[in-house]
Amino acid sequence: MEAAPLIARLLARRSLPRSDPGVCRLLVDAGLRGEVEARLAACGLRLLDHPYAAHVAIGVDRAAESAVFETDKDWQASNIGLSRDVVALLVLLWALIILPKRERQISRDSLESQGQSDLFGASRPVDRDSAAVSGVVAESALLEDYGKLLGGKARVRQFMLPTLNRLGFIERRLGMIHEGPLLDLALDYAELAPRILQGALGDLLRQRSAEEA
Repeated sequence: MEAAPLIARLLARRSLPRSDPGVCRLLVDAGLRGEVEARLAACGLRLLDHPYAAHVAIGVDRAAESAVFETDKDWQASNIGLSRDVVALLVLLWALIILPKRERQISRDSLESQGQSDLFGASRPVDRDSAAVSGVVAESALLEDYGKLLGGKARVRQFMLPTLNRLGFIERRLGMIHEGPLLDLALDYAELAPRILQGALGDLLRQRSAEEA
């Protein structure tokens, strides 16, 4: 597969799973990857690929962020029309779903084996299967804990969650919020995780964990 069709598919579908044949080749073929990255860079874009994520996608290159997000009056919250409150909900869901997921992946743990000792856990390959390592958030609990902070339960339920679901950040099933294909790629873990864990949101999440315990 050449670079152009793969880039076109990524742009059209927003993301592709790592199991996709074209993506599999991209991840092992240095020549193809170099061509894809060069073509994206020429357009102010970059490949979003995290070793712990189950998908790959395309994002705005760092050097082009000012041209995309900066306006005469303000710095836009996103380039896809997300308001600041929806971005706040996105960050919150990322913290509730991806941070615990990453901890399990790094420790080679899973939802089923959590709390059980495993002599060979550290030698296991990274598990990217969302069903095995990615937790879920109950919509009812989210609305109860954070609804007022995010502008009201009705707005969160009827507008904000459907928006994130439509864009591929989350998946809503039977009252539960699951990780979508873009949730683990859209936000920079290395940059955002320390800010959350050391900031006010980290205190809020720890307080909630203590109350549940």
